[in-house]
Amino acid sequence: MNMIFYRKLPIPQDIKASYPLSENAVQMRDAQLKEMKDILSGISNKWLIVVGPCSADDPDAVMVYLERLARLREQVGDKLLLVPRIYTNKPRTKGDGYMGMLHQPDPSEAPDLLKGIVAIRKLHMRALEETGFAAADELLYPEDHRYLSDILSYVAIGARSVEDQQHRLVASGLDIPVGMKNPTGGSLQVMLNSILAAQHGHMFLYRGWEVESQGNPFAHGVLRGEVDRYGVYHPNYDTDTLLSLSLMYMASGAKHPAILVDTNHANSGKAWEKQVDIAKAVMASHHAHTDVATLVKGLMIESYLEDGACAPGEAHPFGQSITDPCLGWKKTEKLLLELADSL
Repeated sequence: MNMIFYRKLPIPQDIKASYPLSENAVQMRDAQLKEMKDILSGISNKWLIVVGPCSADDPDAVMVYLERLARLREQVGDKLLLVPRIYTNKPRTKGDGYMGMLHQPDPSEAPDLLKGIVAIRKLHMRALEETGFAAADELLYPEDHRYLSDILSYVAIGARSVEDQQHRLVASGLDIPVGMKNPTGGSLQVMLNSILAAQHGHMFLYRGWEVESQGNPFAHGVLRGEVDRYGVYHPNYDTDTLLSLSLMYMASGAKHPAILVDTNHANSGKAWEKQVDIAKAVMASHHAHTDVATLVKGLMIESYLEDGACAPGEAHPFGQSITDPCLGWKKTEKLLLELADSL
């Protein structure tokens, strides 16, 4: 094999024992999880807003962001369920660049996966213990989810992973909502196939065990736009797409038809400032069409303390993304207040 087996890492059970959650944190997480499931199943009319940095590169900046988000929650909580993005691993299209806190707890230092596992658990624990937020993360590595399985309230499966069998099978065994993005090529049928696979039970191999999953009824879709064969971005949050997807969802037999719209990535053409207009356009479709209002349950928004982004290693303002550009806090706060007022 063309690999060096560097060291054997602690199993999740040992990491959890070393860094346990308080009973109060467990109760806060359970309460948020119930509220989220009520939204996705249609019991609640609130919108689910998964919002935060493209990647959580700096724990101090992330916590400042969460403290602001917690204060905003007091104003919009009757209309919006705010769930922060604390994405601690980062898929790389070409295989290079910063791969997230799991790999590099300090972006300026060499990768250290053991330090990374501890760092991401500590950050998610701080978020829950100090602000009451059970956060969202990306399910980039299905075998590593158990290091955080008692803390997270939401995971997303990205456009490059959604067709992967292991991601689909693991999603079927989780007890939290899983957002399945449409693949980069944009196929809505592939996304629906992934949702159906995750909603079914399966027998499969996981972390050295033969396991049986029970199926996850809260697997749902996330529209993130598409990239054609020429590398051109095309959005898929328009009303016609949402109405067509509603019909496809109903015909598929999927449980709890639900969609979030990702306001960045190919939907914005990675023009972060367009996220505001995209969010408002989705809200307009929600008000204009009953089928859209039934299907669309909220948004994903990439947001941090400062607008834009810079390259890792460059001097940059505290709380600015070092991966994809994000909407700054002032614009984010204004947008969320406007969305709450319009619901």
